[in-house]
Amino acid sequence: VPNHMSVIQANRLGGHWKRNSKMTTFDRYILRIFAKVLAISFLSLTGLFIIIDMFGNLEEFISYAERQGSLFGVLTDYYGARVLSFFDRISALLALIAAIFTLTWLHRTNELTALMAAGISKARVVRPLLGATIVVALLAAANREATLPKVRDKLSRNAQDWLGDTAKQLRPTRDYHSQILIGGKATMAAEEQITQPSFRLPKTFASFGRQLVAKNAFYHAPKPNRPGGYLLQGVTQPDNLTELPTARLANEPVILSPSDTDWLKETECFVASNITFEHLAVKASWRQYSSTVDLVKDLRNPSLDYGVGTRVIVHQRFVQPILDVTLLLLGLPLVLSRSNRNMFMAAAQCLALVAGFFVVMLACQTLGKSTFLVSPALAAWLPLLIFAPIAYTAALRRWE
Repeated sequence: VPNHMSVIQANRLGGHWKRNSKMTTFDRYILRIFAKVLAISFLSLTGLFIIIDMFGNLEEFISYAERQGSLFGVLTDYYGARVLSFFDRISALLALIAAIFTLTWLHRTNELTALMAAGISKARVVRPLLGATIVVALLAAANREATLPKVRDKLSRNAQDWLGDTAKQLRPTRDYHSQILIGGKATMAAEEQITQPSFRLPKTFASFGRQLVAKNAFYHAPKPNRPGGYLLQGVTQPDNLTELPTARLANEPVILSPSDTDWLKETECFVASNITFEHLAVKASWRQYSSTVDLVKDLRNPSLDYGVGTRVIVHQRFVQPILDVTLLLLGLPLVLSRSNRNMFMAAAQCLALVAGFFVVMLACQTLGKSTFLVSPALAAWLPLLIFAPIAYTAALRRWE
């Protein structure tokens, strides 16, 4: 298809479109432009992000390369996970930029004018762009559900603690099933370790005193014959640990004592808990990069109390693909209604639209997470309730 389409060519193409509802040559032409702009925009923004971040942390990466043997390997491992996270954040914006650029290009080369003269509606021209945006939204959703959870451990570490051997302050976390307050001096991500652990105990386990104090604690995942929890080594309190029997709650072992547990040494005890090390050390990252299935499991976990924040995220996972498409429907009328063909003006309008869109989204999420004025479900779906009617009205007015 030439850049400057004549009216005769457009009439022929229009007749073909009216006879055949399947993908046409011009559909493929539009999709090629969309895909090129999408790829270029993503590579440009991602490259800019990597360069700025890499030079800010170059000394750390060089030190890691000296220990691991390859600077390229360190950078690939570090930024590979972050590229996936970056795509999750900007996928809707990328789709909008690509669609607006495609239509602006058709405006500028008079191809859109020729199509209109042939009697082809704007809605028919926009249809392949809408389909491509839906594909991008579904890819972003698949990335959130399948890919990001696999690399959330890498995403929870920054350049200063990439190897996980830096001590981080531990905020005490309560196990709401056993009512044990898990605390300590610091955490070490590499070995899933708590240094100088101090677990405060409820009155239910009064035989062990008010707290368990040890030199170190290590998280162990559940096994078929052993619960998940924390192995405390070098226990100094209580001092009569070997004389105490295993403490149980509802006939389930909670504090396993070496007196009746053959795999524990004399100065060790094991605290069973459904709170994993990731729950303990990287709470925000765990929720942000977990799949919806994992989030629902955490909501049902008796040891955790994530509250309304996690419920907002769960609802948001379902509404996010629809919001991505809604953003496109809001942005396209800005191009279709313009009399001029200035790409920079379209970019400025697009930027203002995106800023307002995300401000409303953040405001609704904040209301749902921090107040009781809005329920979690309403907080997640409210942006769609606000913008969907506007997008639908704009589409009816501008796509005729």
